[in-house]
This record gives sequence, structure tokens and C-alpha cells, in this order.
Amino acid sequence: MKKLLLLLILISNFALAQMPNISNVWLNNSKPYTGTIGNSKEGIKLKINTSEQNKKNDQEYFVSGYSLVDKTYSKLEGNLTITKYKDGKKKSTVYGEYEFAEENKGKHSGIFKGKFIYTFNWNKTTEKIEAQYIEFIGNWKSYDETLDFKTRLKNQ
Repeated sequence: MKKLLLLLILISNFALAQMPNISNVWLNNSKPYTGTIGNSKEGIKLKINTSEQNKKNDQEYFVSGYSLVDKTYSKLEGNLTITKYKDGKKKSTVYGEYEFAEENKGKHSGIFKGKFIYTFNWNKTTEKIEAQYIEFIGNWKSYDETLDFKTRLKNQ
């Protein structure tokens, strides 16, 4: 009987547990994410200016900002969805998927889509996150579907 009661308490804790609001993480301390796009590994910057946790699904975040490739600047908005969380003694990891849609301004605008990894260390003494690393790995596809490039971005 005690085991059954313990199991029910454990299950209810998981069911009622809520993901903490980590929307500030995606802002990357007001710095752009940098990386490459395409086979020629052209430089790309992606800056997230606003980030908000979905009130109905605490695993999802709505974001907006811009992308910059060469001299092509595009506003974008989209979402990040957490799919898995691994809590380690020293290093924790958050896995998820993202989709960012650029403002449709012609051939060089499209959708970023892929997976992300966010790793960090939790300092128990200061109760702060340290050594954050965020990487977005995916593709960018133009709206007219004539261009399709691999992308890789990370925080600075």
C-alpha cells in the first residue's frame, strides 16, 4: 500500500510540474547568434529581440528578431519547443526544435527550421547559470522553394 501511495505521489508531481520560464535564455544577452549558411559556409547572424513563454504550453517560446546574411536583412518570428531535458550533476541539457519565418521580401527570404541544443552548468553557490552554450542546427528554405541551405548557428 505504501508503495502504491508513493507511486501516485510521484506521478502527480510529474503531472503538475511546470517548466521554469527560461525565455531570457533565448535573448542571448542581447548578442546575435552567429554561424554559417549553405555549402559555401557564408556568414549569418540571427538576433532574437523578444522571447515569451507560451501560457498554454510551457515547453514553447514565441520569439521575434532578425537575420542578416551578407547585406540581406530580414525580420523574423517563430517558436522554439523543448522536447527533452536532461538534468546532470554538473551539466544540464535542453533539446528541442525551432522554426523561424522571415518576412516575405522576395527570393532571399524563407523559413529556418531544425533542432537546438542548450547546455549549461548550474552553480549551486551563486544559484546562477554558467557556461551557457546554445546551438541551432537545421535548414533554411526559401518561400519559392528554389533555395535550400543547411544552417548552423551558436551563441557567442
